[in-house]
Amino acid sequence: MFAGVGAIVKATSASLPGEVLVFFRNLVGALLLLPLLRLGGVSLHTPVFHLHLLRALFGVAALYGYFYVLARIPLGEAVLLTFSAPLFIPFLARLALGEAFGARAIGAAVIGFAGLLLILKPGTGLFRPEVLVGILSGTCAAAAMVCVRQLGRRREPATRVVFYFAVLASLVSALPLAWAWQTPASATWPALLAIGVLASAGQYLLTRGYACAPAGQVGPFTYFSVLFSTLLGWWLWSELPDALSGVGALLVIAAGVIALRGRSTRAQTL
Repeated sequence: MFAGVGAIVKATSASLPGEVLVFFRNLVGALLLLPLLRLGGVSLHTPVFHLHLLRALFGVAALYGYFYVLARIPLGEAVLLTFSAPLFIPFLARLALGEAFGARAIGAAVIGFAGLLLILKPGTGLFRPEVLVGILSGTCAAAAMVCVRQLGRRREPATRVVFYFAVLASLVSALPLAWAWQTPASATWPALLAIGVLASAGQYLLTRGYACAPAGQVGPFTYFSVLFSTLLGWWLWSELPDALSGVGALLVIAAGVIALRGRSTRAQTL
């Protein structure tokens, strides 16, 4: 599902700005989720609205960065950079929540950052600022996950967390449309609908997976998104990673698996 979202965004970004794509991804997701949440009888009263808003801001920022790099670098590489989020979670959780992290998290971070350096290629003349944006996107995604963890500590129901993210992300991503709006062509509307549907379906399935098994067992399988994205990039755009990027990707995936298997709590996603 997530690989499909990336492929459609990459194909559509040639005709629409990222701000419009992010808005419709959030709007369609909200329209799909709200009826389900209403049936569940969600109470809107919350004593931690600021945490919901902070989570939405970080989540939307991560989407902007992700959609930006999708239009500029190979599909598999863009998805991989987004999946660097687990490398940053222990450090952000330490700063924001006071959670301790052990040797496993430090080792995963060293391996993962070495992989990111191979992808970034500093000092080789191949330095690409868009890769930095991708890493920043992964950092924002990690910050959003830390916000979700804090919401869980405050005993916010999962349905309320989903509701506020759907609504606030749509409202926040609507603001840039004041200067970036471009009316989609009629042929583009199915793609915009598909982005929201696939993203929502992917989130739902991933959440169900985490409900059925520990995060350490489920989390590593999320990296199949990188494999599927690489295959789609090769099939649709003849994209293949160079040797350094290939090795870097393997290191980042290995680090992410180590970090995810070291987590004892259930994971929450954007």
